[in-house]
Amino acid sequence: MNLVAVRADVAVIDELLRDIAERPVDLSDPDWMAGHRRAPAPVEEAGVAAEAAAALEVLLDAYETGGPSARAEVRDVFGTYRAFRWAVHLPGQWSSVAEFRRRLVHVSAVDQGADPRDELMTIWSLCNRARELGIDVEPVLREVAELSSDVDRYEFGSTRALIMRGLEEHDLG
Repeated sequence: MNLVAVRADVAVIDELLRDIAERPVDLSDPDWMAGHRRAPAPVEEAGVAAEAAAALEVLLDAYETGGPSARAEVRDVFGTYRAFRWAVHLPGQWSSVAEFRRRLVHVSAVDQGADPRDELMTIWSLCNRARELGIDVEPVLREVAELSSDVDRYEFGSTRALIMRGLEEHDLG
């Protein structure tokens, strides 16, 4: 599938996810977090789990194997289709270098998302897990940083710089 076709698929998926993504959260409800945990994943609720997973794989493959213009296009897809970006993630637990790298590629492709602080916390969390698994994070961080944008979108540092902050060790627990 090419990026034009996957962009069209993502546009439809995003539209189906938008109402879920924009649903208000009643923070005065003491049970809101438990209710959130019991709810199906947004892609399941919208009935687009398989299509969303397939689109994400195509986007990440293009990001990893394509040149600078393909990576810019993938970043634009994540920037344009915010409900898709919010709801669609790689599945479950992971335990290999390849899975660690793929998750960092996803962070890189999202290019700081709505808040680079959230992305930095994700990077640190991924690196902590990788270290627990005995994975040498430095070479993977350097590889993915090379794919990443060097544009500082929020005056918090570029995605390339954020990825390299994965070298820092933080106790997030």
